[in-house]
Amino acid sequence: MTTTVRRPPRDHASALAPTELRYLVLAAQREGNRALVRLLADLQLTPSQAEILLVLDEYGPVTLRALGELIVCEAGSPSRIVEVLVQRGLIERSSSPHDRRAVQLGVAAEAKQLIPQLRAVEENLDSYATSLLTGEEQAVLGRALRKYLAGTPSAEVLERRFSAKRAED
Repeated sequence: MTTTVRRPPRDHASALAPTELRYLVLAAQREGNRALVRLLADLQLTPSQAEILLVLDEYGPVTLRALGELIVCEAGSPSRIVEVLVQRGLIERSSSPHDRRAVQLGVAAEAKQLIPQLRAVEENLDSYATSLLTGEEQAVLGRALRKYLAGTPSAEVLERRFSAKRAED
C-alpha cells in the first residue's frame, strides 16, 4: 500500500511552499557568498574582511562603533575581524582629530592597492546578478527583500549604508 503525503494548499498568488521563501533567501545568500569566496581567494580575504575594507574606503576613517553600524557581515562588533586586518597591515588605527581619546580606523596604504581589485570583484558579482533579472525584476526583488527585512538590525544597517546612494541616483 502506498501512502501519499498531503501538502497544505498553496497560496496561488505566491505559489511557494510554506518554508520555501526562507530557503530561497538562504540559498541565494549562500550561493552569492560561495561565489564571493571564490573571487576573493587570490586576495586572501574573506567576504567579511572585504566588506570592512570597502566600507572603510568609502566612509572612513571611522570609529569601530561607526564601522559596526555600516556593515552587514558582522551582527555585533567587528572588532575580531578588524584586529586581524590590523595585524595584516590592511587597516590602521589613528587618534581622532576631534577627540584624542577616540580611535579611528582607516584603510592602510598596503590595502589601498587592493581596493580596485575588491571593487572589480563587486562589479563582477553585481553584473552577473543584474544580467539575470530585468530592471523591473530587480526593483520588485529589492522591495520584497526590504519588506522581508523590515524592523531588523540588518535593515537598519542597509538603510544607513545605502540611503545616501539611492538619493544620489
